[in-house]
Amino acid sequence: MVVNRVDQNFPELNKYRKGVALIIAGTEEYPGAAVLTVGAARRGGAGYIKYLSKYLSPRELVIQNFPDVVPIRSLRNQRFDAIVMGPGNAIFKKIPNNVPIVLDAKAIKEIYRFNNPIKIITPHTGEAERLGFKVTNKRTAAIEIANKTNSICVLKGHNTCVATPNGKVWIDKLGGDELATAGTGDLLAGLIGSMIAAAKPGDLNSAFKIVCAAVTRHSKAGKAAKRKYKVVTALDVLEALKTN
Repeated sequence: MVVNRVDQNFPELNKYRKGVALIIAGTEEYPGAAVLTVGAARRGGAGYIKYLSKYLSPRELVIQNFPDVVPIRSLRNQRFDAIVMGPGNAIFKKIPNNVPIVLDAKAIKEIYRFNNPIKIITPHTGEAERLGFKVTNKRTAAIEIANKTNSICVLKGHNTCVATPNGKVWIDKLGGDELATAGTGDLLAGLIGSMIAAAKPGDLNSAFKIVCAAVTRHSKAGKAAKRKYKVVTALDVLEALKTN
C-alpha cells in the first residue's frame, strides 16, 4: 500500500493555514455593506471567512449570497488572523487585541481604544476630518493620521495615500472616478482584511506592502469594470475582483 506523505518543505494547506478573516459589517440600516465586504474578502486569499453580526438582515443576506462563509454568534472560542470592522457602521465592542484589525466607516473613530499589533484605518476625507485632522494636502494628512493613531492609514479618494506611523508613504495612481460610488470602500476594507489574514504579516512594514497591494487590486478591478460598463457600481467592481 502506498502512503501519501506531506513534503516537509511544502506543508499541506488547509483553510486555517490559508488564513481566517473575521468580518463585522452591515447593520439594519446598511445591510448591503455586509455583502460587499464579505464578497471582497472572499477574493482576498484567506481560506476561511467568518461573519459576525447582531443584526438579522445583513446576516441573512450574507448566508444567502455566500454559503461558504460561516456566520458566528459570538467571539468565544474563535480564532482569527485578521478582523475587519465598521463597513455599514457596524461596531462590536469586545474585539480580540492580538491580531491585525482593519477599521472602516464609523469604526474608524474607535481607533484609539485598540492596541492590536497592526491597525489599519480606511478613512475618506470627510471621515479623516471628523477624526480631527485637516486634509489640505492628502500625503501630509495621511502621514499625520498614521502617526497620531499609530496605524496604517489608507486615505481614500483620488490618489489614495497609504502611510505608516514612521512616515512611509505610497500613492495609488491607478484608481479613478469609477471607484467614486457607494460601496467600493466596503470592498476595499474586506479585501485588505482578507489579504492580511492570508499573508499573516509580522510587522507594520510587511503589512504596509500588503495594504498597498490590496489598494492596487481594488483599483485594477475598478478599471476592469469601467472597460465593461458605462456606469460602474460596487457590484461591478466586486465581480471584477474574480479575475483581477
